[in-house]
Amino acid sequence: MATTNRTGRVVELGRPWPGVGPFLFAAYHLDKYPRGNADLGPDADISGRPLGSDFGNPAGWSMYHGSGVPGFPAHPHRGFETITIVRQGVIDHADSTGASARYGAGDVQWVTAGNGVSHSEMFPLVHTDADNPFEIYQVWLNLPARDKGADPQFTMQWNEDIPAIVTGDPGSQARIRVIAGEFDDATALAPPRRSWAADPDSEVAIWMIDLEPGATVELPAPKSVDSRRMIYVHGDDASVVIDGSTVTDGQGYSQLVPGTQTIRNADRPAVALVLQGVEIDEPVAQYGPFVMNTDAEIEQAFLDYRRTQFGGWPWNSDAPVHPREASRFADHGDGRVEHRPLTK
Repeated sequence: MATTNRTGRVVELGRPWPGVGPFLFAAYHLDKYPRGNADLGPDADISGRPLGSDFGNPAGWSMYHGSGVPGFPAHPHRGFETITIVRQGVIDHADSTGASARYGAGDVQWVTAGNGVSHSEMFPLVHTDADNPFEIYQVWLNLPARDKGADPQFTMQWNEDIPAIVTGDPGSQARIRVIAGEFDDATALAPPRRSWAADPDSEVAIWMIDLEPGATVELPAPKSVDSRRMIYVHGDDASVVIDGSTVTDGQGYSQLVPGTQTIRNADRPAVALVLQGVEIDEPVAQYGPFVMNTDAEIEQAFLDYRRTQFGGWPWNSDAPVHPREASRFADHGDGRVEHRPLTK
């Protein structure tokens, strides 16, 4: 049941989490994967699982669409963007443009699907001597009609480069990572060039806030009265107070009146994901992995994918994973390759 005060509304999140403004939704995955085997899959019996569509989370983890390694083998997207935020674990990326990557805890990958891209997102269990805890968010951000035909592009935000602000006293601090937009004097890294977030009038912001017990943080007011903001609260027994309303694990707070907001945490650590942005103000037609403006464009997306596979699939598997010893890297497929050390 939703409750409302004069500035905002508490909502039950469900799965996936509902979007706000230009955001379509946010999916949150938390898996307590066991030790890995020689093939980067779980060192556990998976014979009784509905492999190919394993979302039941038995024993605290899922295989999703993976059959040997957990994850999402090759699948298409068109007309929007995916923003994948990793808090724990490792993701191996490969796509139809020939690009590939491995990124891990703290890193963010931002993919503009544009006119169409197929990609795989696999979750290799790289540790054989310890469990492989895994925690990610994937946020879907819409594109305006003018950019739905853009060439696909992905950018990496490496953990050590993402701006962060720490407020409060030791033991009751809040740490804010600025993934998109601005927070006080911190400005996020540049989004992909054809992203809605690249338009300064969009006021797109993504903030990841970790709250220690007793922490308080004030969120700056949106600059535009057309901005919409949602705060997604989670964590074991998490409970915060936002503008006088109590918001607990699995609930969100939708801002109704633009202005500053104060989050006051109770006596347990809590996490708040903040999404903010101005509506694109265009019709939305969505079916599965395609987000367009009309039903006719959705039909065309399916036809194009069947005909071209959005450039084909240059990999020898629909679920490629990189070697266990591989460090974090991003091969953009155009000669640019970034390398970063692998962290747990």
